Amino acid sequence: MGVSRLDVFYRRLLLTKLFIGGWGKPEDLKRIFEFRKVIADRERCKSLVPKDYPVYLTKTEEHTDCYIHDGVFVSPLEHLVPGILPPEAVKARFQFIVPKRWQCNRPVCIHLAGTGDHFFWRRRTLMARPMVKEAGMASLLLENPYYGYRKPKDQKRSCLKNVSDLFVMGGALILESSVLLHWLESEGYSPLGMTGISMGGYMSSLAVTNWPKPIPLIPCLSWSTASSVFTTGVLSKAVNWMELEKQYAVNSVYEEEIIKLLEYCGADSFKMAEEFVRESSVASLEHLLKLPREDKGSVGGLSRTGGKMERGAGLRIGECCEDQGDPFLSVDNAKTPSGIPSSAFQANKRLSATESVQSCRPSLHRESISFMKGVMDECTHMANFSVPVDTSLIIVVQAREDAYIPRTGVLSLPEIWPECEVRFLKGGHISAYLFKQSVFRQAIYDAFNRFCYKYPNLL
Repeated sequence: MGVSRLDVFYRRLLLTKLFIGGWGKPEDLKRIFEFRKVIADRERCKSLVPKDYPVYLTKTEEHTDCYIHDGVFVSPLEHLVPGILPPEAVKARFQFIVPKRWQCNRPVCIHLAGTGDHFFWRRRTLMARPMVKEAGMASLLLENPYYGYRKPKDQKRSCLKNVSDLFVMGGALILESSVLLHWLESEGYSPLGMTGISMGGYMSSLAVTNWPKPIPLIPCLSWSTASSVFTTGVLSKAVNWMELEKQYAVNSVYEEEIIKLLEYCGADSFKMAEEFVRESSVASLEHLLKLPREDKGSVGGLSRTGGKMERGAGLRIGECCEDQGDPFLSVDNAKTPSGIPSSAFQANKRLSATESVQSCRPSLHRESISFMKGVMDECTHMANFSVPVDTSLIIVVQAREDAYIPRTGVLSLPEIWPECEVRFLKGGHISAYLFKQSVFRQAIYDAFNRFCYKYPNLL
């Protein structure tokens, strides 16, 4: 199946880069990975969020068919991993859209925001208000960390500054969703469910893995892991690979310490890819990771030597600078050993710098992609978290030609969540988002009806 041309074209219109700050502080990544082990195990984190965690409604607006309540609470992540959230994101904000007349029971669906979905107006207009009219269903819209009122001052638009920010966002939303689910239960609402589009679908899926009861889940335009989004999807073109490669090369802590903290080892993990290379061929790994075919002799830090593969044989930037001249230094000030400028010397210097970059970058780029896949799978792969209590209540809506969410080379959701239903739409990511909101809403109604039929005693 091909990819949507509209997805590719739309991506070219976006000029801002992702992760301009790099990977994030190594100490932050270590703390995140350690905490991931806790929230990934549903049994271990039952007591992390008290059922009576304080939630406050701050304002209410009356409309013709509904009430819109604004609410706030402090993110539990601030208590559990102090200082990991930026100050602007510590206070979680939400909007609660409640119909004036209920059709049946008091159902509420929590909507998590997709990429670029700041504040509440988009989800409120396209999903929540129509759901009030069509099904008499309430919606709770939680604002993601790093978005809207929770956006750090030094962040440009929706572009997360560091790779680690995405993992902090995920950890915060898992805990904040638990707060809201407990609060809604205590207020007498039922049944409860979760949904989201694109990144919101990923985040809602992660949140449901943590909930100890059966719950409808409707992830739209998302899949089993975010690793493919940033390594093989069209969004990978927006990643600031130059900065990521530089940091990975200069700071050995990423390769020597952090990579040892990555525990996910499923059939599609970067660790299995490296093992596959040792037992098979470099070309196979290139196909698996969808990498360019140049520099076949060095992939992900594994290089050919005498017909065997050796770890770390590829040159790193620091080694290039020492042996062949620093490619990042201007050669205009180069002098001969006698201190006299020489055009011939400068020409040789430029040639050396060019060769240096060419010899370093192919291997380094592959190492960076492999590391990106590793850290993304660690914190976003559904197989690295608990399986939801009842996977038959999950309805996944995907676009067949989605260029943003590649499904090739990663485990499918039905492989991870037996009994979940997958519905495919024609077209790509952008067209589905623009024109298929009614399909997303119908999937929500179907999942909630399935819950009511299967668990009438829980209503």
